[in-house]
Amino acid sequence: MKISRRVSVIAVTSGLLAATAFSLPAAGAAPSATASPETAAAVATSLGSATTAGTYYDAAAKATVVNVTSDAAANAVRAAGAVPRTVRFSAEQLSRAGEATRAADIAGTAWSIDPRTNKLDVSVDSRVTAAQLARLKQATGGYGDAVSINRVAGTFSKLLSGGDAIYTSQWRCSVGFNVRSGSTYYFLTAGHCTSGYPAWSTSSGTSIGPTTGNSFPGNDYGIVRYDNPSVSHPGTVGSQDITSAGNAYVGEPVKRRGSTTGVHSGSVTGLNATVNYGGGDIVYGMIRTNVCAEPGDSGGSLYNGTIAVGLTSGGSGNCSSGGTTFFQPVTEALSAYGVSVY
Repeated sequence: MKISRRVSVIAVTSGLLAATAFSLPAAGAAPSATASPETAAAVATSLGSATTAGTYYDAAAKATVVNVTSDAAANAVRAAGAVPRTVRFSAEQLSRAGEATRAADIAGTAWSIDPRTNKLDVSVDSRVTAAQLARLKQATGGYGDAVSINRVAGTFSKLLSGGDAIYTSQWRCSVGFNVRSGSTYYFLTAGHCTSGYPAWSTSSGTSIGPTTGNSFPGNDYGIVRYDNPSVSHPGTVGSQDITSAGNAYVGEPVKRRGSTTGVHSGSVTGLNATVNYGGGDIVYGMIRTNVCAEPGDSGGSLYNGTIAVGLTSGGSGNCSSGGTTFFQPVTEALSAYGVSVY
């Protein structure tokens, strides 16, 4: 079910107001493989999408894995201190399958490259009809085993409302992270909350300030300025202090905090995901997770300890049966507005 009323956001507030399909090759899993996820990602970028196919953190092996399609790439990965894993499909091939999925233009679909299975993971929600599913399969049929299509419970919806709630005259959303530029303070939230550049207030009606930036669809982030000095804005998510921001990596353990469902944990399962919410609302470059969320949880924070990671965009399912939730990478929003967490 698509939630168009702005009354249910992924509410991870920042304290405002108050088994894989492949196994690791034994030869590659050397004890000396100590590269960080950031280093592994940089190596994959330098090698290019024709000879690599994503990276992920293997918690059991305590090593960062880089998928490769050639011996030369594998040697470069080992030299960088990461674990190479030879796979069938390159990121370039999987990206082309993603382009075919996008061209099908079916609301209720989401897709990202899954480095653990070396496939383009395409999810379809309950809105997708049998005829649409057949059209999607036809569009991606030429890519064979490179594409995996699966149904998910519920619908991909923009999740609006939440945490330490913030209000416009028409809807309710949640703070993601409090940020600043010099002596001026703001908060980041979902772009689908700040569309139209509304002013914001607290649950008691106390004015907070205006929306000063918005990017949705395409992205899903917005920024609001604190104009009222009586409204507190600590650099926390609940009681968790946030001191820095970082890029997500597949396998990363993360938490989400929301007003509807509280704090829930999970992990990052994909990067650069595309979600078609319908009605022209398509977002790109999202973080895909298995952290549950429900209406009332949108705009809020995804974090790993003291590290800010993402802003809740939307998802499917619920916290009883589980689900898939997508997040806007927070580093993109920080860079766009020239602000930082604190």
